[in-house]
Amino acid sequence: MNTRRSENNKKGFTLIELLVVISVIAVLTTLLMVNFVGIRQRGRDGQRKSNLFNIQTALELYRADNGSYPLTLTCGGALSSGDAVYLSEIPCDSLTDAPYAYTSADGSTYTLVACLENENDGDADEEAIYTASNCTTPASFTLTNP
Repeated sequence: MNTRRSENNKKGFTLIELLVVISVIAVLTTLLMVNFVGIRQRGRDGQRKSNLFNIQTALELYRADNGSYPLTLTCGGALSSGDAVYLSEIPCDSLTDAPYAYTSADGSTYTLVACLENENDGDADEEAIYTASNCTTPASFTLTNP
């Protein structure tokens, strides 16, 4: 009979056990949220780099047909010449809706720059290039004519 009474008293969890479980869940949640933010940044940076490569391809096609690169690009506009459309809509930065930096002084060369959120990106520019890019984010990614 004594064993039955002691079994009835052991039902449920103690307050310390509940606090330990809640603390572990809180720590795991914090770690996952920090990692999730980093994943989103890397995803947006990947999209930015992909956009620059698409613009670069269109610029090379444009130059092959016209003999020079365009002097300006308009975010959201088309890259076309006559009846040929090289890029139906020039993409803008997904986070800021701002255009990517494009410079072409005389149509013989160009530079495309995207600002990156992840400063540890393996494709990020060297410090000197980043400093010249005027990015307010921690890194930049630059493409020039091949």
